[in-house]
Amino acid sequence: MGLARLAALHGVATSYAPSPDITVKVPDDTVVAVLAALGVDASTPEAVTDALTRAESTAAERLLPPTVVLWSAPEGERPEVPAALTGLPPGTTLQVEPEDGGTAPAPDPAPTTDPAAVVAHAPLGVHRLTARAPDGRTATVTLVVAPHQVPQPPPRTHGFLVQLYSLLSERSWGMGDLGDLAELAAWSGRHLGAGFVQINPLHAAVPGDPTDPSPYRPSSRRFPDPVHLRIEAVPEYAYVRGADREQLDALGEKAAALRASVLGEDALIDRDAVWALKLPALEILAAVPLGPGRRAEYCDFLAAQGQALEDHATWYALAEAHGPRWHDWPAGLRDPRSPETARARRDLLDRVDFHCRLAWLTDQQLAAASGAARDAGMAVGIVHDLAVGVHPGGADAWAQQDAFAAGMSVGAPPDAFNALGQDWGLPPWRPDVLAASGYAPYRGLLKGLLRNAGALRIDHVMGLFRLWWVPQGEQPTQGTYVRYDAEAMLAVLALEAHRAGAPVVGEDLGTVEPGVREALERRGVLGTSVLWFERDWEGPGQPPLPPGTWREDCVATATTHDLPSTAARLTGEHVELRHRLGLLTRPLAQEQAADRTEVGEWLTYLGRLGLLPGGPGDEEEEIRAVYRFLLRTPARMVGVWLPDAVGDRRPQNLPGTWDQYPNWRLPVADATGRPMTLEELAASPRLHRLMDVLRP
Repeated sequence: MGLARLAALHGVATSYAPSPDITVKVPDDTVVAVLAALGVDASTPEAVTDALTRAESTAAERLLPPTVVLWSAPEGERPEVPAALTGLPPGTTLQVEPEDGGTAPAPDPAPTTDPAAVVAHAPLGVHRLTARAPDGRTATVTLVVAPHQVPQPPPRTHGFLVQLYSLLSERSWGMGDLGDLAELAAWSGRHLGAGFVQINPLHAAVPGDPTDPSPYRPSSRRFPDPVHLRIEAVPEYAYVRGADREQLDALGEKAAALRASVLGEDALIDRDAVWALKLPALEILAAVPLGPGRRAEYCDFLAAQGQALEDHATWYALAEAHGPRWHDWPAGLRDPRSPETARARRDLLDRVDFHCRLAWLTDQQLAAASGAARDAGMAVGIVHDLAVGVHPGGADAWAQQDAFAAGMSVGAPPDAFNALGQDWGLPPWRPDVLAASGYAPYRGLLKGLLRNAGALRIDHVMGLFRLWWVPQGEQPTQGTYVRYDAEAMLAVLALEAHRAGAPVVGEDLGTVEPGVREALERRGVLGTSVLWFERDWEGPGQPPLPPGTWREDCVATATTHDLPSTAARLTGEHVELRHRLGLLTRPLAQEQAADRTEVGEWLTYLGRLGLLPGGPGDEEEEIRAVYRFLLRTPARMVGVWLPDAVGDRRPQNLPGTWDQYPNWRLPVADATGRPMTLEELAASPRLHRLMDVLRP
């Protein structure tokens, strides 16, 4: 009983419900390990008693939690006083120190004892709130004042969903880059009436041989990866002369050969080969002196990014010298604040500056892509993607060690689709450290991502509420849920999105605990609805959900990067692929029969709605019917998976595989598997026939 009470005080679950009628008890060893990762010793009954006494005493004596959230109210309504303020002892005085320094004027000459006065006068922002109780207790905590909702997209807009690396043009160096993103945005916005382009995370990767190609296991979520740079678009490119120009031109020729090979039959995107060409090219460009204006702009960027960028660049400089696993570095270098690291930073100053320069150049090209979308009239623009976590050996985990739970990994519990659960190999943030810091790491992350975003997609948005922690060395089945302060996480998200003017999309597919979607909807966060999953799960036979009953606040799409393309789904080729890779749990014939039944049911329904006038049998027309259906829903955003527009059969990622399938390495291809350039996509009659369905 004591362990359960102690766990509850720290947001650690001692049981969970994989379905409404089943409750699973979490092993005590797991609870003890998770508590240890939160700095709580529960290794013996005596330790549990001591920790419980301290925790309950601290909770009883505490005036305020480390972070207090105040939501503004819609126009014409009065904001609600936070429960943390209504529970203060009578006579407690409150004073707010706003973000810009100084002391916020109280409604009366003296600090106020009326919580409603704080609520009425505190501006949007992250402030310091001091409470002084009559018994002498004081508390200074973070006050997050957030808008009641994130910004909203227009009532209806459509756009492309694409993995940027897969979108090669005649000018990119073997994988899609930020120049290609700008071109896609400008073309689709101007000629197709698209309102957005949603892309994969562009987070900085962990260097390796080979580098992990997954964009969802990055070294850093705070800064983008310079592998996405368009070399020719760097202004200093025009001023390279002499032998450096010859070397740069030679690299460009090698890049053209690499691009041609990737666009050949059965070729794959090789990120490491691309970086092997871009790195020396960028080193040449970095040697070109910056003009006075460019130098001033760079210095402003350094000042604005501060310690976070210095840490990021230092990690990459140290990784070049000692390898990409910081846990294996010399002991002193494992601490970003140690004297040894400070000396190494000075010794490697040129490389640290080089990696800072790369972050700046990437930021500039991200801004250019965003500007291209805006200039093309896109209502939303570029939708950036936030991965759920970072690599344990990467830059963020090194620079923010105190904020991550040591010895823990994020994953998913066993469910109907995966009886063994999942371990994603990503260290989770500690909720206690986040709260004590006023969510500073989270705020910095969001601010950086939203800097050049028209909107933000959050992968596994349920992680704002709770995450499944798996102790190191244990199976995913031996994990448990750890809860986060969702009010604070959502408040920080709403505030930063408000400052950027960016809508937010949450990926809320799969198992979602009760109340999560309602909380997200209340704060204006859009969900994600995929055609094949939208059924009346309570109705007899679980028929397709009528389009008029879909939720409005969502991005509606036919598929995602983790699912079969629409052509593969309609033709059943996705079943054959999984059969070849040994991923089926039933005999092939059974899987094919079930798949044909599901697809036939959808096609019959589309025909009944008048969306498939010629009847089934024409693949292109069936795909157009799917998107006509999505337009019948009230969804605010309709996403077109770009490979769907040209009949691509291959998923970008096939969950459950590692080296059996080329995840995250496939260029966009046509129905025959032939890779297509951006220029060919823009001229594709098949693409234009599909997009004619979506034009206003």
